[in-house]
Amino acid sequence: MDTAVRKPGGRGPSGYDLGAPKKYVMSESLHEISGICMLRGNDDTLYAIEDERGRLYYFHLGDNRFPSYKFGKHGDYEDVAILNDAEFVVLRSDGSLYVFPVGLIHGGDSKAVQSYIHILPRGEYEGLFADAGGKLIVLCKNCPDDDQRDEVSGYVLQYGAGHKLAVTDHFKIRLPAEKLHSIHTKIKFHPSALARHPITGEWYLLSSVNKVLVVLDDHWAVKGMYDLDPVLYKQPEGLAFDKRGNMYISNEGVQGNANVLYFSYEPH
Repeated sequence: MDTAVRKPGGRGPSGYDLGAPKKYVMSESLHEISGICMLRGNDDTLYAIEDERGRLYYFHLGDNRFPSYKFGKHGDYEDVAILNDAEFVVLRSDGSLYVFPVGLIHGGDSKAVQSYIHILPRGEYEGLFADAGGKLIVLCKNCPDDDQRDEVSGYVLQYGAGHKLAVTDHFKIRLPAEKLHSIHTKIKFHPSALARHPITGEWYLLSSVNKVLVVLDDHWAVKGMYDLDPVLYKQPEGLAFDKRGNMYISNEGVQGNANVLYFSYEPH
């Protein structure tokens, strides 16, 4: 098991060089980009939200066009995922979810957006992922019931009776706090995004506050922790993989434009 913390600029998880990405600069409308995802792992379109305007953006990396669809009012939106290849799910920081059909962004009534206000327990949430089995996994950034020195809560949601989403499971992820860094005096782990590697099945967790990328097995046990260079990763908030295993990390704009960093997957 590799639990060593890599130094900034190190190669990182197997198959990736965290110090040598290709950078794509975002438009001013995505200055606070906070979540990204892809449909069926296809790299032709990246879907993204920013955490203020209630808009879902869709674009091809390298293009200069950033069309969007307004799904909700202004709010603190943190992540986006695609459930069952059919519905966008947007996570608001207070544990609320917004669900709407994929095709709606190309024309449709905004009344088709289904909202689940405060469906998750009280806390602050940032990480969302939809797996191939119809489950949503949400990670808590700051929950009162967690000992954030070494644990983070996760929740599973699925459709139940009446085709309504409901919380079906709760679990804890435990991390070695002594290997974490933080801008705060008391070190706590605050995840900002999660995704599952399409080839290895490993979970990848990203933390902007701790400037770390964490790799876990399918039982949520830590396999590796990798420091992120703050010069390159100014505010990493979004994480996604395409079907070939290439990795994408989005950074909010701090002093300058936001960007998406692309890492080609080169397995050894």
